[in-house]
Amino acid sequence: MTDPNNKSSVESVQEYYGKTLKSSQDLKTTACCVDFTSFPEKLKSIFKDIHPEISKRYYGCGLTIPSQLEGLHVIDLGSGSGRDSFVLSKLVGSKGSVIGIDMTDEQLDLARDHISYHTEKYGYKNSNIEFRKGKIEDLAQANIKDESVDLIVSNCVINLSFDKQAVLNEAFRVLKPGGELFFADVYSNRRVPAELVKHPLLYNECLSGALYWNDFISMGKKAGFKDPRLVSDRVLEITNPQVRSLVSDINFYSATYRLFKLPELEPACEDYGQAVIYQGTVDDHPKFFDLDNHHRFLTGKIQPVCNNTFLMLEKTRFKNHFHFLGNTEIHYGIYPDCGVNVPFSNHSEKNPSPAACC
Repeated sequence: MTDPNNKSSVESVQEYYGKTLKSSQDLKTTACCVDFTSFPEKLKSIFKDIHPEISKRYYGCGLTIPSQLEGLHVIDLGSGSGRDSFVLSKLVGSKGSVIGIDMTDEQLDLARDHISYHTEKYGYKNSNIEFRKGKIEDLAQANIKDESVDLIVSNCVINLSFDKQAVLNEAFRVLKPGGELFFADVYSNRRVPAELVKHPLLYNECLSGALYWNDFISMGKKAGFKDPRLVSDRVLEITNPQVRSLVSDINFYSATYRLFKLPELEPACEDYGQAVIYQGTVDDHPKFFDLDNHHRFLTGKIQPVCNNTFLMLEKTRFKNHFHFLGNTEIHYGIYPDCGVNVPFSNHSEKNPSPAACC
């Protein structure tokens, strides 16, 4: 494993994203690429308002914009040129705020240079966004206090960290109770060999720093996120012959997870006979709301849920959008088929089940 204190490795990442890459066209793999055509129409219109210089330096691998953001205080870990941060600043509104944190001076300078442009574009009297230099493994360095944040997002950055456990620990520390870490990153179906982790191109291109998915689940739980939920995923096609030969039979995935700071969560999906009814009121989701890739809530329908899912809705910003039925007085055991092997799909699209809890 690469030494998290290896200064030369950190400088390599800074050099690559600060000086080597001038646009997304300079990437050597498709790991940090996104199909924008699949995004919701509302988000597409906001993306069009982002300054072209910001969009050009975008290296994300997924959509890290969850629902119901009005008035939230948000942190973007590894904010880069600020594209996602500026989109979030539009969605949280003038009463919300966004802090982008990055360690690369060139990216921070570019983002800061375009704050006024986006403040004017959104019609805000005062800016609701700022960019701070810092490392995502130590948010105190960027003056982020305990339990001060509603939402943390990150887009294909945590894989570049040399101490991923520290990143998750810090996220848990600064989130308010009921807050959420919602992020996209690259994962593998097995642990990446140490010699590949040390390969500069593979690491900087977001491949060899990828976590084996089960190690990520363990790290998340160790940090305090007891029930990480997979939202979406896609297979990363390795089209470069040289890269494909280096990674051999390792499969890589871009996946989006959501992790709630809810100490009451249990290690597994326990059945207490609870149910919820979605009211159809989450922003831009009048017919259904997807909590994750196997929890789709249809408007007006009574749907049984495990206690963890119940709490993820009742103890978070989604509370006012559901009607809750039941309590934890009687325990009926564990939901069947709660565990999975490799959680990711083998194709680019996956329709969530409309009813099953687990």
